[in-house]
Amino acid sequence: MSTPIDIGSQIDTQLLKAQRVAETLDISKSKAYQLMQSGTIPTIRIGRSLRVPSKALTRWIEENTKAA
Repeated sequence: MSTPIDIGSQIDTQLLKAQRVAETLDISKSKAYQLMQSGTIPTIRIGRSLRVPSKALTRWIEENTKAA
């Protein structure tokens, strides 16, 4: 009998769908898709789906935050 693998301990980042990106940025889902499809926000393609690595989104937010 094999031991179950704890996938969570092996993955150091989550892959976010457009809805989660939209919620994080407080924008519409369609605007999130637009930013993802244009390459403005870094994405990973899985088949026909686009996902945003959570660390890449955090880095993108930090890089695009301007001091007041």
